[in-house]
Amino acid sequence: MQAAASVSASQIYYYFGDKNGLVRAVINHQCESVLGVQKPLLANLDSIEALVAWRDVIVSIHRDGRNQQGCPMGSLSSELSRSAVPESRADLLAGFNQWEKALRDGLRAMQERGELPGRVDPERFALALLAAVQGGLVLTQARRDTVALEASLDTLIDCLRGHTDH
Repeated sequence: MQAAASVSASQIYYYFGDKNGLVRAVINHQCESVLGVQKPLLANLDSIEALVAWRDVIVSIHRDGRNQQGCPMGSLSSELSRSAVPESRADLLAGFNQWEKALRDGLRAMQERGELPGRVDPERFALALLAAVQGGLVLTQARRDTVALEASLDTLIDCLRGHTDH
């Protein structure tokens, strides 16, 4: 990292304290970047239409080839799963939890308005949507197309749509 950034070790230690501080700063930057792109949508995921718009943004980011590396948060999770200090994993998990919470809050709002029946578990659906994004992006990297990402998100959104037709 030091060579890639063309900085001295003393500069790294001055700004980040140690390597773990630098890793945590990268994690926080990537989480803010991934969630920042979605921020306007994440604040209002309280309808099927809003979920479709969010899905369209996620797919478009990866369809046009801007992001061949998949999700930066997912990539970091894979890279750091064995070697990271607990604080780094906690930072990454906090980013995923923020993403999941936005999905869950939107589904709960739909439920509170009576658009989703009580049998729908917002916690499980939110987690499934997040897992669909991450799994879909792993397959997007391998396949070089967004078909798996689209299929996983569309299937879950269609399932939710089916619950709104009660």
